[in-house]
Amino acid sequence: MNAVPERHVTLEEYFRLKEAGEGKHEYYRGVIYAIPNKTLRRVLIKGNASCYLHQQLRGKPCTIYLGSLRIKAEATGYYTYSDSLVICGEPRLADGRDDTVTNPSVIIDVLSMSKESKDRWAKFEHYRTIDTLQEYLIIAEDHVHVDHYIRQGAHQWLLVEYMEMEQTIELKSIGCTLSLDAIYETVVFGEE
Repeated sequence: MNAVPERHVTLEEYFRLKEAGEGKHEYYRGVIYAIPNKTLRRVLIKGNASCYLHQQLRGKPCTIYLGSLRIKAEATGYYTYSDSLVICGEPRLADGRDDTVTNPSVIIDVLSMSKESKDRWAKFEHYRTIDTLQEYLIIAEDHVHVDHYIRQGAHQWLLVEYMEMEQTIELKSIGCTLSLDAIYETVVFGEE
């Protein structure tokens, strides 16, 4: 992670970055981390997954949000953005802000190779402290691969890997399914 800037900043300074339109940043313990720009393939994968879930969530008490909502892991004080998230019931807002939530049920991240290690380990370490989080999907951007983490208890998670286009992921916590065919629909792998 490349911190921007190299000095400690207050939470209020961090919030002002977004208000000033300076892109998306993560915040943890006084340090701000820039979130890299999205690639065409990543945006397509995120859109595919979100659209298919949106259709299935109609009439249910859960709503999917694209990556414009910030997530706060209250137990650790970590602020970040995912590619998509599902909230069941009313969103719980943090810090008196209408752009920061604390209660996702499902989080979806599409990984670029440069962020894979960070998202897979550091980010998920914070996500696991969110008591409402039931499922976490990590979708590979450069090949067919999805890691599906499912909460099994307070401190236990089950990992199920999907690597075949014919496979379907069952998101039991929200009563939805998501096929890899749908996730990777019209995605062309190779150089961007």
